[in-house]
Amino acid sequence: MSYLLDANVFMSAKNLHYGLDFCPAFWDWLVHKGHTGSVFSIDKVADEIEAGQDELSDWARKHGQALFRRTPPALAPQFTQVSAWATGQQYTPAAINTFLQAADFYLIAHALAGHHVVVTHEVPSNSPGRIKIPNACVGLDVRFMTPYQMLRIEQARFVLGTHT
Repeated sequence: MSYLLDANVFMSAKNLHYGLDFCPAFWDWLVHKGHTGSVFSIDKVADEIEAGQDELSDWARKHGQALFRRTPPALAPQFTQVSAWATGQQYTPAAINTFLQAADFYLIAHALAGHHVVVTHEVPSNSPGRIKIPNACVGLDVRFMTPYQMLRIEQARFVLGTHT
């Protein structure tokens, strides 16, 4: 199973539970799993992180080579599929336009193409004013979960000292 991380996974980790200054094991785990190919994200998410111009963007520039995959032109069929789904729902034109220009659109297309599990903090919402990742995943039959579910499934361990 491979996991495709939303920008909010990185940003919330930095700002809340896994700060770069006090939980380096989380970030080391991401890099390690990026090198194995089981955890990654995409270039559009890297762009969102870079826009923050903070310690997270510094970390992403230094360690993100294995984590952030480029968006290939071969995803055209998936872009069409995601776009058709979005425009066929009851969302406002502004919500559809915003979604089609955001990293979320690309994330869902990557997940469709590679049968990846999308990892996000977003929760489903029936608001016509915003397309949420979980709603798109449900509509397009893409599996999604929270970062905590991923960490449990992968049996991630961030332990002090030796573990017996």
